[in-house]
Amino acid sequence: MADLEKVAKIFACSQSKTLAKSIAESYGIPLGNINTMHFSDGEFQPSFEESIRGSRVFIIGSTNPNADNLMEMLLMLDAAKRSSARHITAVLPYFGWARQDRKDKPRVPIAAKMVAKMLETAGATRIITMDLHADQIQGFFERPVDHLYASTVFLPYLRSLNLSDLTIASPDMGGSKRAYAYSKFLESDVVICYKQRAKANKISHMELIGDVTGKNVVLVDDMVDTAGTLTHAANLMIERGAKSVRAVCSHPVLSGNAYEKLEESKLEELIVTDSIPLRKNSPKIKVLSCADLFADVMKAVHYNKSISGKFLM
Repeated sequence: MADLEKVAKIFACSQSKTLAKSIAESYGIPLGNINTMHFSDGEFQPSFEESIRGSRVFIIGSTNPNADNLMEMLLMLDAAKRSSARHITAVLPYFGWARQDRKDKPRVPIAAKMVAKMLETAGATRIITMDLHADQIQGFFERPVDHLYASTVFLPYLRSLNLSDLTIASPDMGGSKRAYAYSKFLESDVVICYKQRAKANKISHMELIGDVTGKNVVLVDDMVDTAGTLTHAANLMIERGAKSVRAVCSHPVLSGNAYEKLEESKLEELIVTDSIPLRKNSPKIKVLSCADLFADVMKAVHYNKSISGKFLM
């Protein structure tokens, strides 16, 4: 039987089961059967409960900390390799450890590079991910990487809001390219926040470059962790005369007291994808599913079709 005639198989890591089920439904096939045995000391062993010999296998799992999420992906990749799967694609809606993409001070690791090598060594023959913290992380892999953009999901929603006097904002200098891409598509102005950190996840000072007086502002970022930057930026923009402030962030990490910060802030709405499951619901958080995007790309990969049409920017 020709390889393309074989039905692909989709499996889920524990944290991403809900998203993986939605992706499988959109793809049109059932989610594969995985059984995970847990030992009393915290060790665990996943096993495929069906044959995958000669198949194209998609393993879906975000690898955000804690490290168990990454370890589970690695074990499943190794199990697929040892089970004679022909193609093994690691589908990482959120690629964790990506903030460590360079040596920003002496004697620190480049964790993103290390994770890339671990995924390939474990057995991944292809990577599908979305909104990497830094685009150049693609170069850490020797295998093909399909780097998707959540803008495909966000932009239609932003247009549906019909916001007048729209301005796109970047919460830091590093996100200015992303903000400009959104503004070009939405034909809006751009402003940028300049921030200084006292230490990781702690802002010591923030300034606004641009005018937001009378504007409906949409902050654009790849992830929201403690929500310190977003809420600080939102409050600053309201102080500077903005009519409203929303934010779109691909990955809702939302650690620590992020939910409390959101509730207390001037941010009107936080729009995220389901790349990471929310710890709890919030009236300020709007979740848009990326399941159809991943399913369409996975199907195109299986049938060797172009995916360029899935990029809105």
